[in-house]
Amino acid sequence: MSSAIDPRLLEILVCPLCKGPLVYRKAEGELVCRPDRLAYPVKDGIPVMLEDDARKLDPSEEIA
Repeated sequence: MSSAIDPRLLEILVCPLCKGPLVYRKAEGELVCRPDRLAYPVKDGIPVMLEDDARKLDPSEEIA
């Protein structure tokens, strides 16, 4: 299963909650919103931008 995202798509994607920028963590296969501390999964190269599917980041988890 590939989690690669088209770079052009990464340029326009924002957090659906705060409309802020996202950090792409390719190794983890997720897009992270720093302010909301949510990680949106990427499944087969397609970002799943639903709050219900997002993973809440642990307070100690670093966001690169």
